[in-house]
Amino acid sequence: MAKNKFHDGPGPSQRQLRVGELIRRTLSEVLMRGDIHDPELNRMSVTVGEVRTSPDLKIATAYVLPLGGKGQDVIVGLLARNQSELRRIIGRKLGLKYAPELRFRLDQTFDQMDETRRLFDQDDVRRDVED
Repeated sequence: MAKNKFHDGPGPSQRQLRVGELIRRTLSEVLMRGDIHDPELNRMSVTVGEVRTSPDLKIATAYVLPLGGKGQDVIVGLLARNQSELRRIIGRKLGLKYAPELRFRLDQTFDQMDETRRLFDQDDVRRDVED
C-alpha cells in the first residue's frame, strides 16, 4: 500500500485523545475557578478548546482563547508564566505518574471558521457549490 506523502501518520491514539480531553477539562476547571496564584491570570476568562498530547504523553499542547477574544496578545504568556503550577495541579488532580510539560498556543479555529464562512458567502463560491 502506497503511503500518502501528505499524511502525518496514523493520528493520535485513544490514550492520547483520552488524556488530552482529561487535561482540557481539568485545565478549564482550574482556570474557571481561579485556582492559580496569579491575580492577572485569574482576572481573565479563558476557553481551552483542545489539548493535544505527544505520543509518549510527555508534552501537552493546550489551544486557548480568552473569552471574547480580548487579551489574545497576553494570554499565552500568562499561562506560560504559570505553567509549573498548572502542571503540578493537573498531575495531582489526574493522578498521572508523570505530569506532561504544558505548552500553550492561541486557538485559531474560530478565525478559520469565520474565514470559511466568509468564503462560502461569496457569490461565485456559492454558485460553484450549488451546481
